[in-house]
Amino acid sequence: MSRGLQAELKQTVPFASREQEAYLSLMRTAGALQAIVEAHLKEFGLTGTQYNALRILRGAGPEGLPCREIGERMTTRDPDITRLLNRLENRGFVERTRARHDRRVIYGKITAAGLKLLCEMDAPVEKYGREALRHVSQEKLKQLIELLELVRNGKIAIAH
Repeated sequence: MSRGLQAELKQTVPFASREQEAYLSLMRTAGALQAIVEAHLKEFGLTGTQYNALRILRGAGPEGLPCREIGERMTTRDPDITRLLNRLENRGFVERTRARHDRRVIYGKITAAGLKLLCEMDAPVEKYGREALRHVSQEKLKQLIELLELVRNGKIAIAH
């Protein structure tokens, strides 16, 4: 396995540690999967970050979520949720309102147009995910999920 990643990276010296190899392999794999998804999302005029925000807001229901919580739920960190929501709002997919209890808190809510777009995207996006991992058995996928959870739960400090 290490020779495969070493060859992909055109690295002639061995990795400094098994941890470094695993880390780089995770990053390389995540980048490859992200590139596949991003290419398909372009067909719908969205970036991966925009798609992620819309899915989060759909899951939040009609009451929406405070902007800070949207940022916390993102699969990849986006330092500027306000700009992200601006772009989605300008396209009619999101609306924002101030909280009644604290006017400083702004809620993002998905609109009917945003829900319609996600509905159109659900089947194709699911298909892309299945196709990207079709060569991996269900048992191996289960193991992969467990291993990735183990890595994430190992006290990784995620900066927000």
